[in-house]
Amino acid sequence: MIGTDQRDNLTPEEQKKLGTGTEAGARTDTMLILYTPPKGGSVLISLPRDSYVAIPGHGHNKLNAAYAIGGPKLLMQTVEQATGLRMDGYIEVGFAGFVDMVDAVGGVQVCLDKAMVDKDSHTNLPAGCQRLDGIQALGYVRMRKADPLGDLGRVKRQQQVTAAVARKVMSPWTVINPIRYWRVNMAAAESFTRGTDTSLWTAARTMIGLHRATGSDGIRITVPIAQANASTAAGSSVLWDKAKARALFEALAEGDTSVAEQYAR
Repeated sequence: MIGTDQRDNLTPEEQKKLGTGTEAGARTDTMLILYTPPKGGSVLISLPRDSYVAIPGHGHNKLNAAYAIGGPKLLMQTVEQATGLRMDGYIEVGFAGFVDMVDAVGGVQVCLDKAMVDKDSHTNLPAGCQRLDGIQALGYVRMRKADPLGDLGRVKRQQQVTAAVARKVMSPWTVINPIRYWRVNMAAAESFTRGTDTSLWTAARTMIGLHRATGSDGIRITVPIAQANASTAAGSSVLWDKAKARALFEALAEGDTSVAEQYAR
């Protein structure tokens, strides 16, 4: 599941409203692998966008460069090569789509230990518990420069909001409330892009899997990290712990989620 920072389909007014900036082209701000086992909770794995990996045919670079170079196809190839896992589907959402989905479910609740202020992502949130609308949630998940954990802090917030939206989409209230049901379905139809080989059934299973990942037996983790700010040819990058990442992905390939559970503790 991919969240992009594509701005080409936004008007200057929309770019200003959403606080997206004006950079040309598209990059991936969010990359998540959802694994749904035959039974039990799902596993949601964040792949930091600055992960330093081998990109097929293009040497080593940050993971989000794969999308910028070759779009979804090259990104999928890169992730499959880096993890050893076969991806069964691809779902992408852009800035506007993310905002629409959050608004469709009535916003998301977050609790902050201290105020969050970041001019680059247009984030200005007070300390305490509060409901974020779509634009506020976009800034919340994009902010990283004011986060001492940088990209790793951001991926945790991305998982938090993704899980919150999934819970609301799958809640009985969405089904029995005709207005919210209509808003969610309209937002989903207009916000998400499926890969050419991704069926509607796979897309539906993805939402179910996300809901399971937020449950008591669900698992949400970041790929094991060796260095968060390593100096590489691509600049400051995230290096995976190769041995731990290999053990994690090999276990998932066998349907075993016990290794993932260790990293969720």
